[in-house]
Amino acid sequence: MEKKYLKLNDIDAYKIAFHLSNKVWEIVVVWDHFSKNTVGTQFVRAFDSVSANIAEGFGRYSKKDKIKFYRIAMGSLKESLDWNEKSRHRNLIPEEIYFDIFNELNTLPLEINQLIKYTNLSLKK
Repeated sequence: MEKKYLKLNDIDAYKIAFHLSNKVWEIVVVWDHFSKNTVGTQFVRAFDSVSANIAEGFGRYSKKDKIKFYRIAMGSLKESLDWNEKSRHRNLIPEEIYFDIFNELNTLPLEINQLIKYTNLSLKK
């Protein structure tokens, strides 16, 4: 029987975070210069950081290294919630888009925690 290896694109947390980062990019890219420079850059960076840190953790070899990056992704997730909130309050995104992003973001803590748990159980070191 052939052993199946987990791939980055098999991880739900990564797929959700990657999708969200592209969604936020598409929203911010059309903003005016001031909005992009103040809120937009941080908004995109925070979202990009979630999927990027999951990817970096996935590429690490030790359990401790992997989990460290998954926890950094969780911090970036909290930052993303903040920028989503600021974007709504500053009338940069409509309520509907805010809630779409908010609802998707709220699925990520469970997914990232499951990834951490899986890593803890699957790897010896």
